[in-house]
Amino acid sequence: MKRTWAAAALLAVAAAGCGAGSAVSDYGTVVKGAKGRTTQVDVSQGDRFSLVVADNPSVGDNWSLVEVPDATVASFISEEHESEGDAPGSGGSGYFVFNAKRPGTTEVKLYNCWRCGAEKTPSAPDSVRESGTAIFTITVK
Repeated sequence: MKRTWAAAALLAVAAAGCGAGSAVSDYGTVVKGAKGRTTQVDVSQGDRFSLVVADNPSVGDNWSLVEVPDATVASFISEEHESEGDAPGSGGSGYFVFNAKRPGTTEVKLYNCWRCGAEKTPSAPDSVRESGTAIFTITVK
């Protein structure tokens, strides 16, 4: 019983540290991707790395991790956002931070549902046109 409670407490602390607003200070190797592109990422076992996409939530960008990597190859740490300016509407970058675990190849998909609001699928023609997926092929050596 104590072991179950301790595991639940550890998960709660880990989840609290991995949400929006957490402050990961080390992004590791940063690899830029974009909608409609597949990007190759080569890292070594034990490396921290980040997948970064242009991001501007104030205009409707809503990036999400839709396909997590094989957890034996790479593990997800957190999602972070950095603004390029202090003015309202300033663009920025979304960082999806991972640790390289074991040698192998896996894939990560990030999806930007542009101006979808609470919906998970774009409905307006401009939202369909501006939404898209960024794919990253991760190879851990």
